[in-house]
Amino acid sequence: MDCTHCTPKTCKNLDSCGAERYDEAAVEEAYRDPSAQAIVQAAAALVDGGKAGTVSRLREIIEFAQSMKYKKIGLAYCYGMERDAESVGAIFREHGMRLMGVACTVGGVAQDDVNQSSSTHTVSCNPIGQAEQFNAEGADLVILMGICMGHDILLQRKLQCDVTTFVVKDRVFANDPLRILRGYPEADPLCVKDV
Repeated sequence: MDCTHCTPKTCKNLDSCGAERYDEAAVEEAYRDPSAQAIVQAAAALVDGGKAGTVSRLREIIEFAQSMKYKKIGLAYCYGMERDAESVGAIFREHGMRLMGVACTVGGVAQDDVNQSSSTHTVSCNPIGQAEQFNAEGADLVILMGICMGHDILLQRKLQCDVTTFVVKDRVFANDPLRILRGYPEADPLCVKDV
């Protein structure tokens, strides 16, 4: 299946294109689960009724967390974004939520301890440590903020709670990964010619 090459777009008219390979009945049943319904309804409150596009991503996360009655919010952030992470924490606290900010260097682990092929003995990112800290503190939701590619995957694999993303790190395009698709002259030529 590759929806990007579909021209009839029948799914937008409540009709299947027939290319689905999942168990439709099982999917429908999964949506009946009360925990799935809570998320679906909280998300719908942010999109339905003309609200889509009227609030920032940060405001969406705050309203979603409030709707879900999350009490302990984790912020997994890159140490290079610490000043911004402090600002996010202050905003969440202003909205009556507890925010636990955990930097990527938590625990002070060396690169050669984390990466078996490295001989560098300087501080390493520790996404598994971040996840375990949030798990130990009982986070209800973890927000990713600038976690490196790959580290974000390890972090999400280990978390035992809901996860969302606030900032995706893109060192070339000022954390705006879509910029490469918008024809900026400094775009990576290998990606642009594929677009």
